[in-house]
Amino acid sequence: QSGGFPSRRSRVRAPSVAQVVAMIKNFLLKGNMVLMAVFPLFFSLSTCLSAASAQPSASDGFSEYRVFGPGDENSFWRIPAILCLDDGTLIIACDRRKNDEGDLPHDIDVVVCRSGDNGRTWSSPLTVACGEGYGRGYGDAALVQCENGDILCTFAGAGGFWNSTAENPIRTYMCRSRDRGRTWTAPSDITDQLWGDRAMKEECREYRGSFNASGNGLLLRNGKNKGRVMFVAAMCHKDVWRADNYAVYTDDCGISWHLSGVAYMGGDEAKTVQLPDGRLLMSIRQNGARGFAWSSDGGDSWHAQGRWDDMKTNACNGDMLLLDTFDNKAGVLLHSLPSSMEREDVSVFVSYDGGATWPQHAVLVEGPSAYSSMTRLADGTVAVFVEKLVDGKTELWFQNFTLDWLKSALH
Repeated sequence: QSGGFPSRRSRVRAPSVAQVVAMIKNFLLKGNMVLMAVFPLFFSLSTCLSAASAQPSASDGFSEYRVFGPGDENSFWRIPAILCLDDGTLIIACDRRKNDEGDLPHDIDVVVCRSGDNGRTWSSPLTVACGEGYGRGYGDAALVQCENGDILCTFAGAGGFWNSTAENPIRTYMCRSRDRGRTWTAPSDITDQLWGDRAMKEECREYRGSFNASGNGLLLRNGKNKGRVMFVAAMCHKDVWRADNYAVYTDDCGISWHLSGVAYMGGDEAKTVQLPDGRLLMSIRQNGARGFAWSSDGGDSWHAQGRWDDMKTNACNGDMLLLDTFDNKAGVLLHSLPSSMEREDVSVFVSYDGGATWPQHAVLVEGPSAYSSMTRLADGTVAVFVEKLVDGKTELWFQNFTLDWLKSALH
């Protein structure tokens, strides 16, 4: 069993930090008193390393373990993002919520961990943006790698989204890493380039708040605007209780930022993926049939808004991923979302026709679960960083599966 819910797969749950410490303590107490002087050092071992130390076998093509859970580092954990770099290094980012699981404006840090072995072990958590109390926190990280190798991490800060005002606005920040996630620049506020009275795009002066959806950004690899880096922002109106989606992009690796035309009215958290023919597909969070929009000009404009009636799901955030080939078919899309109208049963949906239909899915988490992020590893497998809800509290889990496992699990 996993997370307290029945499983059809063989899984091994990693020991908690407390269990690891207890085992070490028992060892030290059994005649190894000389080592007691260094025993306190074991308490500083990172949660990431402790979780990864008991990674289960992947003999059946699927493996998973818990990375963070309630109480680790005296915090709560939410909002996963995962990215595989061009050299195979894995980066994960998430919210370290210090007092409870509440969203901004609560006191939240953005942290990252690195892995050089496909997620078997992780570095200690590194704080990218440190919250300094209520109304001065950060959260909802999204990751992307530019053509020059730099990693950009965007996230929100300060006020909450729906409560954002001109006097107390939610802000959008960016950090950069030039050394594959080992170190990061201080947060840079890019809000005024996106919305508000000083926004470059006149229509975006009519909004009172914005944030980029957490998880993966997008690097355009072909077609018009090749090399462009893109996230999707949800912007809330000043006078209407509605959020609209815009593509937020940079053509100079984060030095300057721009906005597309409106992509989806009445939207929410959204993700984009580039198809082999160069077109962009945007998937938009809705309660029920998922929303979508297309771009054929590299994200400058968007059209053909609609809904996927065959992918009705809870209003939740997930990621999209393009596979070169799958089941002898080219250009197959994966989409991680709950396969339920509740926040449960996070699954991978599959489209064989460029996002026109989503006829199959495979369950990744049986039971309560929510946000997820996906990336393709250097060995060809897929990694997922996902929220499981256990006894009403959120845990962040790392999952890894082969395409053969996915094929066998689809229904």
